[in-house]
Amino acid sequence: MNKALILFTGLTALLFLLPATQLAPEPTPTPSLQDDMPLSDLLRQLGEAPAIHQARMDLPGVSVERGRELATMGYTTKPSGKRSKRISRFFVCTACHNLEREDPDLSRSDPQARLKYTAERQMPFLQGTTFYGLVNRRSFYNDDYEKKYGDLVKLARHNLRAAIQLCAVECSQGRELDPWEVESLLAYFWTLELKVSDLNLSADEKAMLEKALQGKADKSSALKMVHQHYLLGSPASFVKPPENRKEGYAIQQEAEPENGRLIYQNGCLHCHLNQRFSQFNLDENPDSFRFLRKHISRYSRYSIYQVIRYGTTPLPGKKAYMPHYTLERMSNKQIEDLRAFIEWQASL
Repeated sequence: MNKALILFTGLTALLFLLPATQLAPEPTPTPSLQDDMPLSDLLRQLGEAPAIHQARMDLPGVSVERGRELATMGYTTKPSGKRSKRISRFFVCTACHNLEREDPDLSRSDPQARLKYTAERQMPFLQGTTFYGLVNRRSFYNDDYEKKYGDLVKLARHNLRAAIQLCAVECSQGRELDPWEVESLLAYFWTLELKVSDLNLSADEKAMLEKALQGKADKSSALKMVHQHYLLGSPASFVKPPENRKEGYAIQQEAEPENGRLIYQNGCLHCHLNQRFSQFNLDENPDSFRFLRKHISRYSRYSIYQVIRYGTTPLPGKKAYMPHYTLERMSNKQIEDLRAFIEWQASL
């Protein structure tokens, strides 16, 4: 027997002795539903195309940490190492936006449920929607915001990059952002995306998703079901103050001062205490409540009806202003609760 035949025979025998796992390639693991799975991963596995606002991490200077600093402080360190110019002299993002989940049910915009949820977690009750899950939305500056910003909204409605610039320049009365700043903000926002656990899925819905991920159920139906568990865009309805401000809004139940306390402490004082984001100071001193009570029925920028529903416009030489609350961010009933709390405290 020649040497080549001996070698071939030996190798063949060795192959039969090897474990089967060493002979075949590793099978591709079947996707499994996990509570901490990012929503974008789940959507991609169900066949949805990735969002167009993925951060460009290849752009020089882009980083998650720079994005976090821009969102929370309004400035960061430039790629050159120098400090960047503040986005706005008046606001930072967290003046109007939370960074955490703020709704118990992500499929509904319910201001009262939001007030209770945020109060339990010691979070502010704000005009703008939270940045948590922002990247999972598909539309921005929805509905009536077109009345306020016109054609600018048309550019930003389905483009998060344009929405960020609109917020920086118009909402915060600041400057336009450099590309690396926009992409850094996006990189940070992607760390705040929704997780599967945020969707409040039932056991049956989880089982349906497991089957869809394994190819044993229709993925398009599973995708439709997932979309029903969170809003793809936050609704925004502009409403007017009551016609008769002495009488206020007609509500079907009695005003609740304790509910108004939550709005005052977690909404009003978030910006106005020690003039944090405002040139108008408020506190829990009786003088503050008496001042507000005096102006409730008046047609002035100090009336809670006026300022909550219309906001304020910048004064000459002072660009700082108060953004208004849409109906979805504060209900008419909540404004009456706030009024009841102010009048109660003013009478003490």
